[in-house]
Amino acid sequence: MTKYLLVIFISMLPIIELRGAVPVAIGYGIDPLTALIVCTLANMVPVPIIYFFARKFLLWGSKQRLIGDICTFFLEKGERAGQKLVKKTGRGGLFMALLLFVGIPVPGTGAWTGTLAASFLNMGFKSTVLSVSLGVLLAGIIMGTASLAVFGFF
Repeated sequence: MTKYLLVIFISMLPIIELRGAVPVAIGYGIDPLTALIVCTLANMVPVPIIYFFARKFLLWGSKQRLIGDICTFFLEKGERAGQKLVKKTGRGGLFMALLLFVGIPVPGTGAWTGTLAASFLNMGFKSTVLSVSLGVLLAGIIMGTASLAVFGFF
């Protein structure tokens, strides 16, 4: 049970997210399909909170003395990510661009950043959740396959 709680916790952390949790889960010997399901669901838990509250918190926090720098950093990161998505695809391809942005497991492009970018772009909540969910699932499949290869299951 402890290994599942650790994997769930890692999946919910910003930056690390599912990209770090899936290899840990497989390394612990958790069945790959179970690892993918657990990590995907856990990685999606913060998405509604990020969508509805992160931008407001970051705007408020950017004006505070102790947390201003880190909040400003995340505001700028979300803004840049949103602008990059629109620049590459226009507004019409935003769903697929967000899915790929979240789904290709590169540091800094997970559910947290993708959801924050979607909120900056005023993308609808349902579209954001569906796009980010599919992206997280894609990232999980990629990381699961890579982890299985590394741990010698293939």
